[in-house]
Amino acid sequence: MPDLDVNEIIALIRKEDSRFERQAYTFVRDGLEHAVRELKKRDAARARVSRHVTGRELAEGLRDYALEQYGPLAKTVLNAWGLHETIHFGDVVYNLIEYNVFSKTDSDRREDFADVYTFEAAFEAPFRPRERRRPLPSFAEAD
Repeated sequence: MPDLDVNEIIALIRKEDSRFERQAYTFVRDGLEHAVRELKKRDAARARVSRHVTGRELAEGLRDYALEQYGPLAKTVLNAWGLHETIHFGDVVYNLIEYNVFSKTDSDRREDFADVYTFEAAFEAPFRPRERRRPLPSFAEAD
């Protein structure tokens, strides 16, 4: 079989597992690159050498990437693509692993992506108005 490009691979994956839109795969692939860049910056500050990205680190990187790309619409966008919880990131990753787009180590597991955070806490809570710490003065007090 000739070498397929990523879009052709994603089309093949989606024939077997149609839960996630094509954009979910592109998002996870681009989000991995983002997470690796951010981890390299952090590790360089700590003088650590390059290493493998764990499922938890990737889920956290995908959260940051989604917020950066989509802001308050992040949860809506991800949900539209079939992504509703962090285990779905793992499902996408493992579908890509099966087609050799991503690689894994012997210690990696799909379950590493389970319950890293809730989409509500990650993508809605940062945009909710904060409670005021002290009440505003009433009109009578302003005179």
